[in-house]
Amino acid sequence: MQQQPGDDELAVPATERPGEVVPHRPKLPVVLIPGLNCTPALFGPQLPALAAGRLVMVGDHTRHDRIAAIAAAILEEAPPRFALAGLSMGGYVCFEMLRQQPERIARLALLDSSARADTPEHAERRRAQMALASREGGFDEVCEMLWSLLVHEDRRGDLALRETVMGMAKETGAETFIREQTALLGRPDSRADLAAIPCPTTVIVGDADRLTPPKVAREIADGVPGARLVEIPHCGHLSTLERPEAVTTALMDWLAE
Repeated sequence: MQQQPGDDELAVPATERPGEVVPHRPKLPVVLIPGLNCTPALFGPQLPALAAGRLVMVGDHTRHDRIAAIAAAILEEAPPRFALAGLSMGGYVCFEMLRQQPERIARLALLDSSARADTPEHAERRRAQMALASREGGFDEVCEMLWSLLVHEDRRGDLALRETVMGMAKETGAETFIREQTALLGRPDSRADLAAIPCPTTVIVGDADRLTPPKVAREIADGVPGARLVEIPHCGHLSTLERPEAVTTALMDWLAE
């Protein structure tokens, strides 16, 4: 798990009233969980704002092939209490962390994710991608196929964005991709758990997300008491990279609630 300390981590105590010195109160730490085939670079545009005055940790979702094991490992390394945000697969891990230790999660942000388990069609598609990725040169083919699904159609020719996305995939590699897909195949449906989520929740989605479309995000927001839905215009599945400013604003509002 990677960490980035806040700028005021070593700030001196503050004085609230004449003659009274109170301990410095650090901001709530944030734990971020990337999506399938993604690395901490997925949240690169948001890190400077998020890490101003707080600890930010990026959970490692690459080591296990079960969602429950991924969640348990991140919880073991996370601060005692924290704000939790995940994109796509990261959102599925967030749901599992809430099932395991809900009392540690102070607020929740779900980006371009879903509370549903795979349909048979989705599961078949994952298995086909895994089979292709296991062959020599097949992982590159998988990444090429995914590219057109991950971003808004107007961004498919964006070479800088493509370089970032393909760079994350290259760093992930075929073995980790297959391990992550195995975990996703076995994840439970989380829709029945939505009403019990106790913390302030924000749901963020690109308005042109083809993998987890806005109707799926609305399902989460409608199911979590008091949840706020933020729909990012002209944006596909990788909202943090496609519309970084809008997502950063939404996350800072979420932390300020």
